[in-house]
Amino acid sequence: MKQEDTLIIGGREFQSRLFVGTGKFSDDALIPDMIARSGAQVVTAAVRRMDFDAPQRSVLHYIPKTVTLMPNTSGARTAEEALRIARLARAAGCGNFIKIEVISDNTYLLPDNEETARAARLLSEDGFIPLCYMLPDLYAARRMRDAGAAAIMPLGAPIGTNRGLRTKEMVQILIDEIDLPVVVDAGIGKPSEAAEAMEMGAAAVLVNTAIASANDPICMAEAFAKAVEAGRTAYLAGLGSVGDGKASASSPLTGFLH
Repeated sequence: MKQEDTLIIGGREFQSRLFVGTGKFSDDALIPDMIARSGAQVVTAAVRRMDFDAPQRSVLHYIPKTVTLMPNTSGARTAEEALRIARLARAAGCGNFIKIEVISDNTYLLPDNEETARAARLLSEDGFIPLCYMLPDLYAARRMRDAGAAAIMPLGAPIGTNRGLRTKEMVQILIDEIDLPVVVDAGIGKPSEAAEAMEMGAAAVLVNTAIASANDPICMAEAFAKAVEAGRTAYLAGLGSVGDGKASASSPLTGFLH
């Protein structure tokens, strides 16, 4: 029997370890079916895409009430701007679960770890549950943890590139050393890469572009759900040891035909 395996972040329990984003879809009307097929229980959306005065005209209209909405502070360049965006979302009824994105680099869209750690402190002191999108760096992750982060979200590759786990070794260090959930975010382009992140011991993955840019986003969402589950099950089972290159027979090579 498969053991109970619950993800806990900020005191909330989740069965699904696939988080999904809502940007870049050719038609936002695809979002409800995508979420349903993915099985995701955490869905992120940029606050700047939310029209709180007319939610039926914004992405909010397409996000089911049954999932946990995780607004993100996309567009913030400083910790103070991230706090202001988060407060706007909370005042509009989006709750206190928040993904901190602080980015001032317009070419590679790399997160500013120093400002993100500051934002984590400001937001946690203001009652938010902050999840920190960050460059995978052990010292920065420790500062974010100490500042009140509920999870860290290292990128696998620059956001939107679908280039996979280019930061794999650095992410593994965070998984091994940081006593917080590690959610691999940004860059994952294939279900196999999501499975690989889960096999490494990541707590979850967040996928957006790889689903939204697929020929069939609904089907791709299901593929990612299956890959995440497979990767997590493999991690719990314990991966076999890796050999040194010499063959090792799975059946004895002696004792035949007695």
